[in-house]
Amino acid sequence: MQAFNDIYQTPGAFSWSELSSPDPRAACEFYGQLFGWTYDTMNLGQGDYHVIKVGDTAVGGVMAQQQPGPAQWGSYVTVASCDATVERARGLGATVCAGPFDIPGVGRMAVLQDPQGAVIQVISYAPPAN
Repeated sequence: MQAFNDIYQTPGAFSWSELSSPDPRAACEFYGQLFGWTYDTMNLGQGDYHVIKVGDTAVGGVMAQQQPGPAQWGSYVTVASCDATVERARGLGATVCAGPFDIPGVGRMAVLQDPQGAVIQVISYAPPAN
């Protein structure tokens, strides 16, 4: 992650957007031309991850989708504790689709489905390395 700014530390704030696409390179080309985004590409062991940048600020990512279907955007909300948020969500009737699990160097996340069927990701970011 480029800069560890205040939004990553604000519980309840949307802090990251991620596109899961059947053709990540084509998606990057489209959105780069549309919005002027640039990308830092890294291989995470399961394929390339394209970090979306607006100027020097990392704001999201593009990756290959893991399941068949249309491309889709996902949103991440910052939480103080991923594990505590998952337990609270379960108590409110949510389904835990994935996690909580660690993303090395980034933080701890989970994928939740609310009682109406909407899916959202929650993440507690790791403090920046000094």
